[in-house]
Amino acid sequence: MADTAVADPESGLSRAQLARRYGLRVAGERPPLAEYARRLWAYRHFITAYSRAKVASSLSNTQLGQLWQVLTPLTNAAVYYLIFGLILAQHRNVPNFIAYLCTGVFIFIFTQTAASNGTNAINGNLGMIRALQFPRAALPITVTLVQLQQLLMSMVVLAAIVLLTGEPITWRWVLLAPTLLLQTVFNIGLTMVTARLGSKATDLKQIMPFVMRTWLYASGVLYPVALIREHLPGWAANILEWNPPLVFIELARYALLDSHQPNLVSSPLKLWSLGLFWAVVMGVGGFVYFWRGEKEYGRG
Repeated sequence: MADTAVADPESGLSRAQLARRYGLRVAGERPPLAEYARRLWAYRHFITAYSRAKVASSLSNTQLGQLWQVLTPLTNAAVYYLIFGLILAQHRNVPNFIAYLCTGVFIFIFTQTAASNGTNAINGNLGMIRALQFPRAALPITVTLVQLQQLLMSMVVLAAIVLLTGEPITWRWVLLAPTLLLQTVFNIGLTMVTARLGSKATDLKQIMPFVMRTWLYASGVLYPVALIREHLPGWAANILEWNPPLVFIELARYALLDSHQPNLVSSPLKLWSLGLFWAVVMGVGGFVYFWRGEKEYGRG
């Protein structure tokens, strides 16, 4: 009713009509989706520069610095190898278990850390959000790009592990690039979902470690999926094959591990189809979901 009241007695125009006449907009108004995407693209240089700065600053106070980008996944892989490879003797069920395990750990940690850190993408940057006007989607994208840069460092180490454990270099190695591209798009969408949820439910970051640990055990990182299938009904086993981290892990193993080819959870064609499906569904769906909450971010 207030917008329809006469704001200018001389012209007889309401406030809404005056705003339209002079091109005024509501502060914090959510732009149309296409316009929002265009604005976000215009900030691409800021996003890449900000992500590089975040990587440089995140480990600047440690003595080993950016070496932790490699040491962290290696340490995780060593712990998992001790428990699942030696104590539980899963190496007997998997050819070249060390390379198999490291590939799974490195790829899964990319999704795990992006999704977990995304829960604080909004609340951890409230000062910037309230001081500057920019598409808020730049923040979860930055979170994912930070993790991508750390993953690329880890890939150098993973390649060395694969070669040292006896795997040959094949033409399939080039397929690792599109695999990581699909996973990055998926992670961006997933991070946008957790960023919006985390902006309202601040306790989500406390719950995420339990969610991601459960996801880890269901993603064929530590042992063959065949062992899980034995304890599941047929319909649940079929759903398990659609698990996004499992799909990307198997695509990476298909690219790097010649010894794993007979043990793929699905055919390569099906894995690529599922990888593309999840990248499109989560990438587009997560972006739309985050955009719909644009005007809420940074407000009490």
